[in-house]
Amino acid sequence: MTAAHDEPTPTTAAGPLRDPQAAERLRRLVEGAGGDQGSLAEGALLIAREECPGLDVERYLARLDCLGLELAARIPAEADVRDRLLALNRFLFAEKGYAGNRDQYLDPRNSLLNEVIERRLGIPITLAIVQIEVGRRIGLPLEGLSFPQHYLVRCPLPEGAAVLDPFAGGGSLSFDALARRLGEVRGGHRPSRAEVAALLTPAPRRETLARVLRNLKMLHTLAGRHAQALAAIERLVMLQPMATGELADRAACYRQLECHAAALADYRRYLSLAPEGEQAEVARAAVVELERQVARLH
Repeated sequence: MTAAHDEPTPTTAAGPLRDPQAAERLRRLVEGAGGDQGSLAEGALLIAREECPGLDVERYLARLDCLGLELAARIPAEADVRDRLLALNRFLFAEKGYAGNRDQYLDPRNSLLNEVIERRLGIPITLAIVQIEVGRRIGLPLEGLSFPQHYLVRCPLPEGAAVLDPFAGGGSLSFDALARRLGEVRGGHRPSRAEVAALLTPAPRRETLARVLRNLKMLHTLAGRHAQALAAIERLVMLQPMATGELADRAACYRQLECHAAALADYRRYLSLAPEGEQAEVARAAVVELERQVARLH
């Protein structure tokens, strides 16, 4: 083993995995002005470009524009929010055939927005991004909801708000349905109305994009694709630099890729930020072992 292992550039058969230009554009997007709910599609496409080298972000944004224009041309100017929402759901889920990929839920393509647009199959969060973006193009102020285990969409209405499930054709969910879902996540505990209501505030753009990345990280880690997992984690650390769990996960990824110095640096930083954190014991043991390995390389 040589020191060259410490600074690799993860690659796939398609070429270099990392896209510094896309990463910088993503950073500017989440840190810039323009409202925290804007440009979800652009952010998701920049994430997808990491795994699809050369992906034309503008081309897919234009595809969403075309969907919006096609639908807008059918909607009377006097249509209210409810009518526009019904038209949106019919258009996307009945006519265009967007659907949840129940048969291959863990296919990474479900988390890549360009693939979702092409195949019209996705998971809740990527279908939600399509629904939100096309909806905004017809004047609907749709918002994402980072509900546990199942991303949802909120549409403000004069009498309150509708909560929609894009994975199930955009159908509206009652309060009781939301409470049941939350109770299942929490091991059968029946949540209070306040607990459910607390989860119905719009998800910040940064958190939505981080959730897309966490999905990709999980899928690649489970499949042993450590270079791809590392790319997702690096974007997560950029979006959420104080998320200590991501530092520990990146360290573990570096270790799998035999990037010992990088793994050691991340474990040390994790311990400096979270000396009593959930992964502190693992991190301390890893530091001892990695210090020996790095010393041997030098």
